[in-house]
Parts: sequence; structure tokens; C-alpha cells
Amino acid sequence: MPQNYHFREENETASPALIYYQDILLQNTKTAIQMAGSAKKLWPHVKSHKSRDFTQLQVDLGILRFKCATIAEAEMTATTDATHILLAYPLVGPNIERFLRLQIAYPDKTFYALGDNYEQLSKLNDVSLSLHIQTNCLLDINTGMNRTGVSFDQALFMYQKLRKLPGLSFCGLHCYDGNRHEKEAGERFAKVHDTILQVKDLQKSIEQEGFCCSTLVMGGSPTFPCYAEAMPDVFYSPGTVFLYDAGYQAQFPDLPYTPGASILTRVISHPKEGYFSLDAGYKAVSAEQDYPGIIYGLPHAKACFQSEEHWTFRMEKGYEAERPPIGTIFYLLPWHICPTSALYDHALVVADGQLKTRWPITARNRQLTF
Repeated sequence: MPQNYHFREENETASPALIYYQDILLQNTKTAIQMAGSAKKLWPHVKSHKSRDFTQLQVDLGILRFKCATIAEAEMTATTDATHILLAYPLVGPNIERFLRLQIAYPDKTFYALGDNYEQLSKLNDVSLSLHIQTNCLLDINTGMNRTGVSFDQALFMYQKLRKLPGLSFCGLHCYDGNRHEKEAGERFAKVHDTILQVKDLQKSIEQEGFCCSTLVMGGSPTFPCYAEAMPDVFYSPGTVFLYDAGYQAQFPDLPYTPGASILTRVISHPKEGYFSLDAGYKAVSAEQDYPGIIYGLPHAKACFQSEEHWTFRMEKGYEAERPPIGTIFYLLPWHICPTSALYDHALVVADGQLKTRWPITARNRQLTF
């Protein structure tokens, strides 16, 4: 059944606007909980929405652990009733002390850092000791994405070295496989199975050395169902599935989620026969992808080019008569919702076809208090 993204107050809503559909976000979250087997098994990422309100909504559904990319996101999460907060990004420079000061400010929360470099983590150790705290840490594993993480063949040696740092308490592994883009679910599961075997061997080797390695945070949105099926005793860290977007919908047709965020936009010009422009340039929808999104319900419109405040389309041959009039409201489904959310200071929240409230994109900026 086609999704209805319209709402009662749309004609009075200035465009472009970021819209969150609370009913869909709730259903997506409940679906993820069901796939994980329990809310307590999820350790989701907040980077997609950066919203305190949505984080608290997920806490109310039983999710207590969250992953963050920035200290601002970690601080935002600390203001909710969440209990465990992982900053899944290497700490360098002034961010080391910022993170530790955040820990001190919220002693009722359990914080975790991660890393893959001994020199970097030694500095975290030194500052932790100077502030008289011990910092929980996970070793970041490179599962093939080659963005961060230590390789499997070096991980045991690194874990042995890091366990000697008295200001850090290593308790497990962080394994994010953002390189898994297989469209066919069976192929994706097979690739993840190889990672699972390596992780289990590494965990066993670490524990045979007498070290704690009980906390495993595994996967992302496309792969966490694979881990949930094969590794019931670990945590799963999806992110995009809760808001979802056109990109994931196209790339992973097996995932049972619905895009729950859109950009309300309007037709502002007919610059040429068969052409029209929207007020949704790359300051309104993330343009780091070649194809920033789709106009929901207008399949014969083809994107021409996008600039700061404009996005120009043309109608396919034979469909010129269906060019929408100036002022027509459309809903764009972003190809990548995570960076799109960060373009707005708030989202308008719709439920039951009505505008209910607005949620600040709390951690849109990289610094809140700390």
C-alpha cells in the first residue's frame, strides 16, 4: 500500500521542512527490537536523527544503550534515561578531555570509548589518570571497511598492550561492517558469517589470555539481522533503520522498514518546457550522493541538476503534460537521511496525519556544553 506522507497542516508549513512521522518511527523501532530479540540487545546509533526526543522515545521502548559519533551526541544521550553510551569515534586532541569531563558530569551513566591506535589510547589513559577516573574501552576492529580499526591479525597483540594501561578498562570489541552492501540477503549473510568466525576466534584468544572481552557491539543496519541470527549473546548497533531512507530501501529490499522522514518541498518555477524546479537544493537535502533522493509519487520526473536552493527536474518524454503546477507540495525521500537531518535545527513531527510537535535536532552542532 502506498505511504501517505501528507498531513493536515502542510499548506501552512513553510518549505523546505524536515518531517518525521512518529507512527513510522515507532513501528521501525519495534521492528528492530523484534529482529534483535530484545530491546536490551540493541545498541543503536543516534547519528541519523541527533534528536533527544527520539532517543528518549526509544528509551521508553526499552532501549538503554546508544552509540554516538560526536561528543555532542554523547552529551545529548546523557540527558535522557539511557544508561550506557559509546562514543564510537577515536578521541584525539582536545576531544579527549571533553569526553572525560562529560563522564565526570554524568556519573550515573556508563560511558565507553574506543580506539585502534596505541599512541592515541595512551593519551586517553594519561588524561584519565590525571582526572582520577578509569575509562571503559572497546577495541575497534577493521572488518574490511578500512576506515578505522585494527586488523584481525593484529588485534590480540594490540589488546595485550592496551590492557597494561591502568587508566583504561578494556572489556570488548566494536565491529562495524559498513562495507557490506550486498543487495541479495543470502550473499550478505555469507559475508557476515566469515566475520562472525573471525570475531569468535579473536574473543576466545583474548579470554584465554585471562582478559575480559564480554562486550561485543556488532554490525550496522544492513547486517545486524545476520548477527542477531548467529550471535544471540552480543549487542547490535543499527542506525539508519529507525528513520530509514530511499537509499536503504533501494539497496536492501529484504529489510522490513519504511522511510519515516521526508522533506516537504514545493514547485517554485517552470524554467523550460517540461522542466520544473523545487525549493530543495543541497542545503535542504544531503548531496553527498549522486542521487540525493526521490520525489515520492512522481516516478516520471528525472533529476537534472541541484544547486544551493534549487533542484531542477524534467518530465520524461510523453509525460510532459503531467508537469506539476507551481506551488505543488511534494515529499522528497532523501537517499541518505543521516546527513540530511543535520541540515535542520528541528524536525516537524507528524502523527495520525496531523502535525503534533517539533523535535530539535539537538546534537546538530558538534558542541553543546562540553
